[in-house]
Amino acid sequence: MYRRLAALLKSAWPDPARTGLAWWLVAIHVTLVLLVGGGISWSASRMLRDLADEQGKARVQLAATTAREDLRRIGEDARAAARALADRPTLQRLLAEGQHDALPPFLRRSCEADSLDACAVLSGRTVVAVSGPALDWQQIVTAGAEQGGTFLALPSTARVPLIGARATLADPSLAVYAVRRLDERLAQTLSGQVGAEVRLIDYRTYTGSAVNAFTPLYAAALADAHSAVQRIDAQDAYAAAVPVFASSGEAIAIIVALLPTSAVDDPRRHLLNKLLATALLLAVLAVFASVVLGELVAGPVRALTAAATRLGSGDFSASIPPGGAAEVGTLARTMEDMRRNLIELTSTLRRREAEAQAVLGGIVEGVYAVDRNRIIRYLNPQAARLLSVTPEQAVGRFCGDVLKPRAEDGRRPCEFRCPIVQAREAGSARAIEQLAPAAGEVRTTVITSAAQVEGLQVQVIRDETELEAVRRARDSVLANISHEFRTPLAAQLASIELLRAGLDELPRDKQRELVSSLERGTLRLTQLIDNLLESVRIESGQLAIRQQSVALAEVAEDAGAMVASLLAQRGQRLELALPQDLPAVRGDKTRLTQVFVNLLANANKFAPDGSVVRIGAAAGDGAVRAWVEDEGAGPAAAAGEALFARFRRGDSEPEPAGLGLGLWLVKSIVERHGGSVAFERTAAGRTRFSVTLPAEPPA
Repeated sequence: MYRRLAALLKSAWPDPARTGLAWWLVAIHVTLVLLVGGGISWSASRMLRDLADEQGKARVQLAATTAREDLRRIGEDARAAARALADRPTLQRLLAEGQHDALPPFLRRSCEADSLDACAVLSGRTVVAVSGPALDWQQIVTAGAEQGGTFLALPSTARVPLIGARATLADPSLAVYAVRRLDERLAQTLSGQVGAEVRLIDYRTYTGSAVNAFTPLYAAALADAHSAVQRIDAQDAYAAAVPVFASSGEAIAIIVALLPTSAVDDPRRHLLNKLLATALLLAVLAVFASVVLGELVAGPVRALTAAATRLGSGDFSASIPPGGAAEVGTLARTMEDMRRNLIELTSTLRRREAEAQAVLGGIVEGVYAVDRNRIIRYLNPQAARLLSVTPEQAVGRFCGDVLKPRAEDGRRPCEFRCPIVQAREAGSARAIEQLAPAAGEVRTTVITSAAQVEGLQVQVIRDETELEAVRRARDSVLANISHEFRTPLAAQLASIELLRAGLDELPRDKQRELVSSLERGTLRLTQLIDNLLESVRIESGQLAIRQQSVALAEVAEDAGAMVASLLAQRGQRLELALPQDLPAVRGDKTRLTQVFVNLLANANKFAPDGSVVRIGAAAGDGAVRAWVEDEGAGPAAAAGEALFARFRRGDSEPEPAGLGLGLWLVKSIVERHGGSVAFERTAAGRTRFSVTLPAEPPA
């Protein structure tokens, strides 16, 4: 039987190899529309039913829990009313004066104002005054004593639960009770507030009544102790039950919220009908569209098949497996021939692209290309590093926004002298640009732009920031050297001229003063020359450090003697405070003496006239720490490591200025001894440069 059915279908179904593409497209579209439309309609109907059921249950459960919350607020309101009534001076006065006959009207007005059903004043279990319906006040007193300020009670005289509160008067034996009944009137009020029908079921009514459609719901709510919700088809309603327990744990009532099933089912049926009508309409339109679109798709494919046959020599290709409809089979065979040619062409293009990338990635300069609108289309890694961006961040952006040239007279160079625009007219252009690719960074670059070729224009960018910095440093150093040598030489020449003119007439003290000036100038020139030569040796790697036992006390004394004339010129005094048991260090005594000479010369320049310059030292943890202190203001604390930079001169450096080599030489020599240099301001407000060197191990 199965074989006969398969043979019948095979004979009825057309041969795929001989069937046109348009027919297959229509058949596939119709099948998909039927499957998808039917499946969606069936699934949507079930989902709508489930969703509507969940919505109905959620609405009725929310109504029930909201009603329970409203009951809690009613209890709090009753408690507030009882307290307010107990605090009323009129009530206290009537009780004190014994006017018990006037209490019921007073209580009735107060109860009505607070929407209470009954109010009473009791002395212990004795009713002093009462307003409202007859209630079992003895049972109410018992519930209040068990549950506290707010209570729930089941009176034996009526099948209506009570909610109330009590408040003690100034006389502890007297108490005010405020009570509200959980009756139909309250249920109607709650129904209007929660938007569903609310019923308040006395717990005794539930336990004493026969089993009905709601009994399983009540039992589930009491078992859960929170809530239960069901759809009760026998009542055509969604119902939610919420138990109400007293604080003592006793079940008092059950709050039931009801919502007709029609409130949920009618909108669901209406929506489902609209959905089915829409699905049917869309199915008809889809079938019609499939016929039209099938022909639209099949026509271009047939034309493409004819074009592919003509282009089968290898201009274009795509790898498509053979098979399928007649047109697609012909197209597949033709495009397979084209694919072989494309592989060879693609390999050639990729090889050339790799060669170009290797060239662009290997050159030192940065290269970027822009289109007619000066939008970056390519950026090599060197240009990306120079501009502090990634190629992904730069491509697609205006070149001026990536390069960020510095403005000139309030205008960007892109607006009036862009080398890219100039190269389009002149064939090529070259410009020196100051770029600020990152905050606080300015780079000097040379940009060479080529002419535009097929909509693209290539620029070569070379970073000359370091070269420019070297030029400026060279000019600054030459200017400083010229100034530093000219100043003491001029002073020496003046002293020599004075000596020569008045050699036989000047007093001896004046002659000694001129000779001292010559000595100071010679010492300063010697120090400048030594620093220059030492810096050259350090830069060239020719500085040799001899290893010998050196006493820092001798180094300090020798350095002090060498700068004594400089200190005397400004009336400064040198104090040495080095411990006698200071251990020796291992190093080059001449170099270490130069370190202290530079530190003392630095203190001589920055310390005020007539001040004291101190040299101190201390030992500990296998190292010797020596320092030079002066009473000058010192550099800014934020200067940090910049203090020891080469050719750095202080912003407020007094005349005669230096070359900016002293502290750099100090740091270089000390580090070659395995030590370190630091700057600090002492607690006494002095400027201290300290040198830490490894102590010589004991023999």
